Amino acid sequence: MMKDKIKYIVALIAEFASHYQLTDAQAVRYLQQYHAIELCDKHYEVMHTLTFRDNIESLTTYCKRRGGQLG
Repeated sequence: MMKDKIKYIVALIAEFASHYQLTDAQAVRYLQQYHAIELCDKHYEVMHTLTFRDNIESLTTYCKRRGGQLG
C-alpha cells in the first residue's frame, strides 16, 4: 500500500509540473512550501480515486490559499 501511495504522489507531482511547465524539482519545492504533499499523503485514499486534473485544481487552490502564485 505504501508503495502505491508513493507511486501515485510521484505521478501527481509530475502531472502538476507538466501542467504548470515546471521541472519536477520545481514542482516538489512549490508543493512542499505550501504543505500540499502532506495533504496528498493524508488524503491519498480519496485523491487516488479522482482524476489528476481534479487533483491539480485542488492542489492549486490549496496552495493559493496559503500564498501560492500558480494558477
